[in-house]
Amino acid sequence: MKESVRIIRFILVGTLNALIAALVIWLMMEELDCNYIASNITAYIVAQINNFFWSKYWIFTSNAGKFQREIPLFLLAFGCAYGAQFLALLLMVEGLDLNEYLAQFLGLFVYGAVNFLMNKKVTFLRR
Repeated sequence: MKESVRIIRFILVGTLNALIAALVIWLMMEELDCNYIASNITAYIVAQINNFFWSKYWIFTSNAGKFQREIPLFLLAFGCAYGAQFLALLLMVEGLDLNEYLAQFLGLFVYGAVNFLMNKKVTFLRR
């Protein structure tokens, strides 16, 4: 598959995941009155369940069924991407006094870049 097609697919799935995360964040912050940190953590976990299957079968087309290897590596990629995003979120909200919603949105881009690179280079690397 051409890299440009893979990137377009990643952007489409990333957009879906961002919508899922935004919905969960909005529901938790606005309707359930949860703080931004708990909302953020929950939203990313929910979106990751969706993300794994789209990444495995459509973006990186890893159909070999190597779940024993891929799931831990996917979680590692998620941890790295989420950690980078979470640090950026805290820096933007606590350090730069940015609006919590804007910081959540900007954090999606940090997360997306790290997630794509980790999954491409580590999780779904063809062996």
